[in-house]
Amino acid sequence: MLPQNALIVVADGHGATLFRNSARHGITLADARKITPETLSDPATTPVLDEISPRDEEEAAFAVQLARHLNALVLKNRLEDVAIIADPSTLGVMRKHYHKELQLRLRKELAKTMTNSETKDIENALA
Repeated sequence: MLPQNALIVVADGHGATLFRNSARHGITLADARKITPETLSDPATTPVLDEISPRDEEEAAFAVQLARHLNALVLKNRLEDVAIIADPSTLGVMRKHYHKELQLRLRKELAKTMTNSETKDIENALA
């Protein structure tokens, strides 16, 4: 069970949607906010990944940037509880970049592609 106000991240290599669990008991997703590579990109900190295709590199770079963004939220005490749903390759890249504090606050992880899913389907996957 996810606590009220937990952050739910639904991501793939192209973008992410951030929700909050507004339910005291159960799961009701609210306050959706979209994140794209452009909203997170800082050319000075964009990771360079060797030996992969340009498209895969872009997707992996977004996953790294998203993990860093979540790390920053945790370290600034803006995030108590988090659940992450991401396609398996994005989740694999993100895991390598989790800060220890983010790992401590991670309540649920699902390796599943749900970025184009209805909110109700995401809620059911988290239940």
